[in-house]
Parts: sequence; C-alpha cells; structure tokens
Amino acid sequence: MIEGVVNAAREAVVPLAVTGPTRPIDAVIDTGFNGFLTLPAALVSELQLPFVTRGRATLANGSEDFFDIHDAVVIWDGQPRRILTDVADTAPLAGMSLLDGHSLYVEVEEGGRVTIRAGAQPAAH
Repeated sequence: MIEGVVNAAREAVVPLAVTGPTRPIDAVIDTGFNGFLTLPAALVSELQLPFVTRGRATLANGSEDFFDIHDAVVIWDGQPRRILTDVADTAPLAGMSLLDGHSLYVEVEEGGRVTIRAGAQPAAH
C-alpha cells in the first residue's frame, strides 16, 4: 500500500523513490496522463537516468510537443519497478500506467488521505 496526502491545491500527492542515486520525490497523481511518470529535466539529469527515445504528445490545446523519454526504476509498493519516464517542465506527475493494476482512494480535501492498493498485477512495459 502507498499512502499520500491531498495538498492545499487539492492535488493527490504520493511519495516515490526513484533510483539512480535513490532520491525521494513527491509526485502528483494525474489521471489525465496515461504514461508512467513525468520528471523535470534537472531531476532526470541529477538521477543520471538513461535516455531511451523521444516521444510526442498532443496537448490539451491541440498543439504537439516533443519530449525525451528515459529509463527509470521506482520503488512502487515496496518493490523496484522499471518504468519509462517522460521529461517535462512540470512537477513530478504519476500517471495511469504507474497506477495500472491498483486502486486509488482520495479524500478530496486539504490534508485528506491518498491510498493506493495493489489489485491485479501491473502490466510490464
């Protein structure tokens, strides 16, 4: 089980450990993001995450954006899990692919609980 908290901006935030040199981060759950994890370029560089490829996304305004994709390992529910990490100029975001096979419970109020529980096994990438 993974536990987090709802912040003052009503964002569901969970702690994650990303390995490179292992670094704890707080990631906002983004149910509109179908990837695994988005990290800012400075953090990807600090963690020395290996480059994999470039990706393309269509943004909400209809424009297209290109971004780097890196390989990473996160500690997810106590276990190491290899994932793809998108680089974006934003706070760390945990997407729906990371949550695959899990249930998410959020008490939507400042200080509310965020709970992620394992269900079916997550899909491998």
